[in-house]
Amino acid sequence: MKNIELFGMVLAMGAVILFCRAFPFLFFSRKNPPEGVAGQGHLQAARRGPGKEAFFDFIEKIVPPVAMTVLAVNALSSSFKENPTDGLLVLGASLLTALVHLWKSNTLLSILGGTVLYMILRRIIL
Repeated sequence: MKNIELFGMVLAMGAVILFCRAFPFLFFSRKNPPEGVAGQGHLQAARRGPGKEAFFDFIEKIVPPVAMTVLAVNALSSSFKENPTDGLLVLGASLLTALVHLWKSNTLLSILGGTVLYMILRRIIL
C-alpha cells in the first residue's frame, strides 16, 4: 500500500471514531439541541409527542452510569483474568478513584489520583 492510501485510511478511521465519541453530545445535549430533539420548553415537548420527554429524561439519567459500570467491570475482570497481581493494582486504583470522587466530587482529580496510584504501584510491585 502506498503512504497516501494509509493516510486516507487513518483519516477515515479517525473521522468515524470522532463521530462515535461526539454523537451523544451532538444529539442528546440540552444546551443547544437540534430542533425537535430535546429541551426548549413545552413547545418542543408538544412537537415530540407524549412520552418522548420522559424517554429522553430516562436515557440521560440511566445510560451514563450503566455505561461507566460496564466499562469498570470489564476493566477489572480482564485485568484479573490476564494477571491477578495487576488486577489487584487496578482494583486499588479504582477504589481510590471512587473515594476521591465521593470526597471531592471532582472527576478530573479522582481520575488523576487513581491513575497516579496505579502507575506508582505498577512501578513498585511489577
